[in-house]
Amino acid sequence: MKRFVLDSSALLTLLLNRPGADKIGNLMELALAGRRELSMSVINWGEVYYSVWRDQGPGFAHHFLKEVVQLPIALLPVDLALTQRAAEFKANCNLPYADCFAAALAVERQATLATSDQDFASVQKKINILWAR
Repeated sequence: MKRFVLDSSALLTLLLNRPGADKIGNLMELALAGRRELSMSVINWGEVYYSVWRDQGPGFAHHFLKEVVQLPIALLPVDLALTQRAAEFKANCNLPYADCFAAALAVERQATLATSDQDFASVQKKINILWAR
């Protein structure tokens, strides 16, 4: 089964119906049908939660929390090995720190990274990327 890691921009694209939401929505439908495996680091989930809280307020952020837990996304913890790999992405590619966790998780899970964040252009030779735009 094909695996995908979502970064924060991919989930925000879907939840806020930004351009590219159809691509992420299609991944969700395939995951619900058991044809795709979706995962996300808790670091990137926290980035989404913070962004929604900051932009929409705590009430909307709590509503968002209830919506996200129903999606077919495995929220994965961060351990020392993943943190080390993320730090290496930061040192070698100068990605924003939270994005490094999405990149590291994609490598660890041998997955395609789903994103709309242009910062990942610097690593597209190292990991497969599905651009949601």
